[in-house]
Amino acid sequence: MGREDSLRRVPIPYGRQSIDDADIAAVTEVLRGDWLTQGPAVREFEEAFAAACGAPYAVAFSSGTAGLHGAAFAADVGAGDEIVTSALTFAASANCGAYLGATPRFADIERDTWNVDANTVQAVTSDATKLVVPVHFAGLPAPVAEIRAALPDGVTIVEDAAHALGGHTDGDPVGSCSHSDMAVFSFHPVKAIAAGEGGMVTTRDPELKRRLEEFRTHGMVRDPERLTRHDGGWYMEQQELGFNYRLSDIHSALGRSQLRKLEEFVTARNRVAARYDDTLRDLEAIELPPSAPLGSRHGYHLYVIRHRGGSDARRALYDGLRERGIYAQVHYLPVHMHPWYRQTYGYGEGLCPQAERYYEGCLSLPCFPTLSDDDQETVIEAVRDLA
Repeated sequence: MGREDSLRRVPIPYGRQSIDDADIAAVTEVLRGDWLTQGPAVREFEEAFAAACGAPYAVAFSSGTAGLHGAAFAADVGAGDEIVTSALTFAASANCGAYLGATPRFADIERDTWNVDANTVQAVTSDATKLVVPVHFAGLPAPVAEIRAALPDGVTIVEDAAHALGGHTDGDPVGSCSHSDMAVFSFHPVKAIAAGEGGMVTTRDPELKRRLEEFRTHGMVRDPERLTRHDGGWYMEQQELGFNYRLSDIHSALGRSQLRKLEEFVTARNRVAARYDDTLRDLEAIELPPSAPLGSRHGYHLYVIRHRGGSDARRALYDGLRERGIYAQVHYLPVHMHPWYRQTYGYGEGLCPQAERYYEGCLSLPCFPTLSDDDQETVIEAVRDLA
């Protein structure tokens, strides 16, 4: 392939939304209706989402980050507490504890899965641990049942499932909360389903559901049995310091329409991943991502390869792909290495060796449902040429 032939005018992104006429019609119906926010579309989306995950309850939020904040609040996290999450995640998984005055601690990843496990979580828990946030990194379900069994009673588990909607472990959907207290999802455009922005928290606990709902609405209470006075049907009062984290009916209509295509989307993502596996497996310079064990399903929000040559080789591959119009991405700098975490808690390199090793070579290739066969071939040929 010549240099001029390799340069593309239309980039291939690492991820993108898949919107069709049904999605547009769902949003248009809301725009022509009576409610743009705090209307029936939110409740309908919550009910459909809970059913898809096999959980009794789902509470919609304005983003996955807001959902994590709400889940940490519902778990009664506060000053003096510690939360434990994966070093390999977006910062929101740890920030949710810091927002409430708790101290985030970081578990290293297991080398063969890029997820935390019971051993790595146990290594950093203490008597002050109030909350553990396992991350289903890239869409591979983490071993939540084993983590639950390794933790003492009283520790809340909130799954960061932002990458893993549509994944399952032995048929148990991510988000069922079979072994956790809550699970948090994101509807950013590159996620399994898109709502523009938005998030959802699933739970089996009606009290957690109540706390989540109040937190997303300024901490306001309308329940007559819980009010301190009764001034009339209009009356409500703030009983907690909550936030305006509501999801609109517009976002909810899009999210519910997208949810109907979840199986199609996740199947397509797994198909793209299988083709990459088959065509890149023989490259000695590249480590392929962990796959789901037999009987379970990967969500493949991301398809991440790791260059065995380290940071310089990864940078050369990243730059070379971008020159060809392939917009690969890096997910993620380990959270403890961000300047704010270094300065605030004194964290630094060496804290989580496996996560740091991973970061030195990781690169996310394009992976989304509408990635065409021709574009997949373009990516494959470029990686083979440049790696």
